[in-house]
Amino acid sequence: MAWLAEHQNADGGWGDTVDSPSNISTTTLCWAALSTDASAARLYPAAIEGTESWLSARAGGVDASRLASAISDRYGKDRTFSVPILTMCALSGSFGRRRFAWGRVPPLPFELAALPHRLFRWMGLPVVSYAMPALIAIGQARHHHRPTRNPLTSCLRAMVRERTLKVLEAIQPDSGGFIEAIPLTSFVVMSLASIGRADHAVTRKGAAFLIGAARSDGSWPIDSNLATWLTTLSVNALAEGNAAGSVLSVDKRAGLIEWLLDQQHRVEHPYTHAAPGGWGWTDLAGGVPDADDTAGALLALRRLATAEKDGGLLTGKIKQAGEAGVRWLLDLQNRDGGIPTFCKGWGRLPFDRSCPDLTAHALRAWRAWQPHVGRELRARVVHAAARAVRYLVRAQRADGTWVPLWFGNQHAPDQENPLYGTTRVLRAGSGVLPASGPGQAWSRARQRAIEWVLHAQNKCGGWGGAAGVDATIEETALAVEALADCCACAESGHADFGQVLDALGRGTAWLAERTAGGTQFDPAPIGLYFAKLWYFECLYPVIFTVAALERARRVLAQPAHLPDAVAAG
Repeated sequence: MAWLAEHQNADGGWGDTVDSPSNISTTTLCWAALSTDASAARLYPAAIEGTESWLSARAGGVDASRLASAISDRYGKDRTFSVPILTMCALSGSFGRRRFAWGRVPPLPFELAALPHRLFRWMGLPVVSYAMPALIAIGQARHHHRPTRNPLTSCLRAMVRERTLKVLEAIQPDSGGFIEAIPLTSFVVMSLASIGRADHAVTRKGAAFLIGAARSDGSWPIDSNLATWLTTLSVNALAEGNAAGSVLSVDKRAGLIEWLLDQQHRVEHPYTHAAPGGWGWTDLAGGVPDADDTAGALLALRRLATAEKDGGLLTGKIKQAGEAGVRWLLDLQNRDGGIPTFCKGWGRLPFDRSCPDLTAHALRAWRAWQPHVGRELRARVVHAAARAVRYLVRAQRADGTWVPLWFGNQHAPDQENPLYGTTRVLRAGSGVLPASGPGQAWSRARQRAIEWVLHAQNKCGGWGGAAGVDATIEETALAVEALADCCACAESGHADFGQVLDALGRGTAWLAERTAGGTQFDPAPIGLYFAKLWYFECLYPVIFTVAALERARRVLAQPAHLPDAVAAG
């Protein structure tokens, strides 16, 4: 509570990070948290008063009906985060009398968790695929505190209550943290405790996880770690300028290969029932295989294994792991040709749909491994890549941008990050399709994207998440890397290649100045966690800058990559 009070924004609200503007979701959660303890009113009266003033100005009051309406309006049909927030308000007493308070919490059909998982994609669940623990725990809490009046539904829920708790217990990892996420695990624990299940195995393991995740300053992170994701990003960044071979010793490369192989999921995942072969974002038990991390791991293994001149390391178990990862991504591809995060076919809610940045990342991984897989798998890659490119052409917006799923910018329109999405898709490269037909559409799409990146550059030389948004290290580095890629393949989208080189030079100069010569890297909140929770990662600006400068140096040091007029200049 002391940490929360200390990091309250000057306007009385809270943002997701200590460097985020206030928003109604986080402010409501903080208000509910301070309301759970009677001592808070005595210890932090100014904080509570400021919070209620902020909420009243945005929602029209702090009564249950107004706040519930404001929270629900923010998330629409997706109840993945709105229902947990309202549940916490009901449990904390912030919404008043218990039965009245629970009337503001929409019921969740937890009984559906008793059905075979293969049916989930067809049932139109009100939460996304990864939120099954919340569906069960919060659904049971809502039913316990305010049972449905429908006798048939009430009877059904009573019958399957224990069965769904067994499902919850089966999908809880050994660490106790569902998908290693502090918020999700917290919602599960508080919901079960409120219905007399404080001694249940799931509750006890979840509480132990939360206690172990506490930081010494009184705060909690949003997740345990991003070890696998950050490791693959780092390896791939070093490999941009062939630095993986010079900076990383043979022993380090071998150690990284073994570590990455150990992180590959080799059995069906008990949570999402994903097939073996994928990678998650963490090395901990609660990780779930996903598209972005699988693509990143495939690229990192490919680069680490071929750092030796003879490429002899790309054999045996590395090749087997690579083929399994490639096949996992192929099997994940949606009907529209795009790649979702976790599960194929869960397309009704935003965080389960195909998205451009994941599709582009998978495309890069497929192309890197295509020469090294068997004939049958190679044919599948060719077909899948063509479908993915056609999806990307369709997904491009009229202004030439692509918008990502897991990244945003707090200061951009609609808090989106077209800079991240567009630069990630540009990295998928040209030449994926023949020059005619769909290949022409892909080429035109890339040219529009390059033109947008050039237009979005600020006068200072840096880039933000969108045109006119203040520059950050992360976003500038992403733009520099993408433009350097375009230069390397002699593609600019402009007759005057110098315009791209000029933007590239100004961007690298801005990075050098902003990072104090590569010694200072202030992170920006650009990451989006589940349910659009913002975070910043201290290694992102370092990793992205290394990748950008390595790529730019490699391109600019080899004039042969550039048109004659540019090389001469």
